Amino acid sequence: MSELFDHIDQLRRSSGRVAMATLVNTRGTTPRKEGAKMLVDDHGRILGSITIGGCVDAQVIEESGGVLGAMRPRLLEMNLGDEEAWEIGLTCGGTVEVFVEPVALDRPGDPTLAIYERARRYAESGGRAALVSLLDDADNKKILVLDDGRVEGSLGLAAGDGALVERARDALALGRSATLDLEGARVFIEVFAPPALLLCIGAGHVAMSLVLLAQLVGYKTVVIDGRPQFATPERFPNVDELKVGIPSELMRSYPLVPSTALVLVAHDYKYDIPVLRHALETPVGYIGMLGSTRRANAIMNLLVEDGVSRESLATIHVPIGLDVGAQTAPEIALAILAEIQATRSGKTGRPLYEVVRERASRA
Repeated sequence: MSELFDHIDQLRRSSGRVAMATLVNTRGTTPRKEGAKMLVDDHGRILGSITIGGCVDAQVIEESGGVLGAMRPRLLEMNLGDEEAWEIGLTCGGTVEVFVEPVALDRPGDPTLAIYERARRYAESGGRAALVSLLDDADNKKILVLDDGRVEGSLGLAAGDGALVERARDALALGRSATLDLEGARVFIEVFAPPALLLCIGAGHVAMSLVLLAQLVGYKTVVIDGRPQFATPERFPNVDELKVGIPSELMRSYPLVPSTALVLVAHDYKYDIPVLRHALETPVGYIGMLGSTRRANAIMNLLVEDGVSRESLATIHVPIGLDVGAQTAPEIALAILAEIQATRSGKTGRPLYEVVRERASRA
């Protein structure tokens, strides 16, 4: 979400109109989820991408001029051969659909821009929003469904919007965008949520590199340390929040939910044990701790003596990170973030070529 609005803010300063292209449907297995976006402005400048480049993005760029000329949305369907499909991660040929809609950045009352901005503000305040777009409508009608129960806008369907609103709420609960055919309407439901949180306990060199990498992939970053000489703005100029104090107390201000990654890199028993004791009582999505197996076992035994079950301790990633031969602080940070991403997506962290070959052999 943040990348889209960063791009809009960047183009707003110099562009009058942009074509916003959204990947709304893929038939096959692709690493780009529905919702991937690319912006093409009226000067031909491009930000973002629908796939990883190649034929799909090139065709979208070509069609964007017509969308801006007519100021009407267009749904593109592209049938891909095997070589083209490989460019976006499909193991064989397939079909993708891209919805291209015009946005007038220089017109404050532009309804498309206004409803996207509303979704942005709501997500940035900590809520979740689902934006429902009618894909076969020249007027680009939309509904915004918020997780507090409010609904804004209407698609003007003869059967009413009730069923679509319920499906949008289902999408909010799952946290996944999707294209649906329902009651004679084809719609794309796009979910906007707050950025995932990386909560880092310890402000050492690994944390410095980890914050930079995590921000590149869209995390909100928080660093907590009790040592003011380490937790300084000079060492962490770009971190979203930097806190000095007792980590086990300060961390309680942040949501330890499935989208949160908790990383302990202070290498200090007095930090690690109370932080882990609290975190293991929550549904936090990832817990990783820097240290050797020997050190980990010592901490685990202390927690067991304190009443923590062995089953819950098994969820801690220690030693932390994927096995990529990391030695330096930036390399260790890369290994940690790769493991966090694999855990969040339910993947193994295996080499991608092995996964692709395995899928191809089963096809």
